[in-house]
Amino acid sequence: MPDQPFFSDIKTLRERARRHIEEGAVTDRYRADRETVLRLLNEALATEMVCAMRYKRHYYTAKGLASPGIADEFLEHAHEEEEHADRFAERISQLGGDPDFSPHGLADRSHAEYVEGSSLVEMIREDLVAERVAIESYTEVIQYLGDKDPTTRRLFEDVLAVEEEHADELLSMIERLDREG
Repeated sequence: MPDQPFFSDIKTLRERARRHIEEGAVTDRYRADRETVLRLLNEALATEMVCAMRYKRHYYTAKGLASPGIADEFLEHAHEEEEHADRFAERISQLGGDPDFSPHGLADRSHAEYVEGSSLVEMIREDLVAERVAIESYTEVIQYLGDKDPTTRRLFEDVLAVEEEHADELLSMIERLDREG
C-alpha cells in the first residue's frame, strides 16, 4: 500500500479555502477548542493590562537614589506589556473573538494581581511576582496548545521570552539594591 501524501493536492486546498470563508484565518484544520483559546487569550490580555498599569504606577511613584534608572525600566516594561496586550487582542480578533478591554472585572480576569508596593524594593518584588505568575501561566497555555494552534502557541512563546527577561531584570534590581544596602 503506497504512503498517503503528506500535502493536499492544490485542488483540495482551494476547495477547502472556499468553504466557510467567513471564518477568516480559522480553517477546517484548526484543531484547538476555539472558545477555550479565546478565554485564555482574553485572560492573558487582562494580565498584560494589569501589569502595564502596575508598572506605570511604579514609574510615577518610584523614589530614592536608585529610582531614576529603575523607574525608566518600569516604563519600558509597561510599554512592552501594552504591546503584548495588543498582540493578544489582535489574535483574538483573528480567531473571530472580541478582545475584552472592559475595565469591569479586569483584575478578576488577570492572572497577576495589582499590588502597588510602598517602597522601591516592594514595587520591584511585586513586579517580579507578577512576572513569575505570567511565566507559569503562559507556560501552561503553551503546553495546552501543543500543535493544535501553532500561531497562538508561538505568540505565547514570544511573550513568555520577554516575561522571562523582565523577571531576570527585576531580580538583578533587587540584588543590586540589596548590595547597596
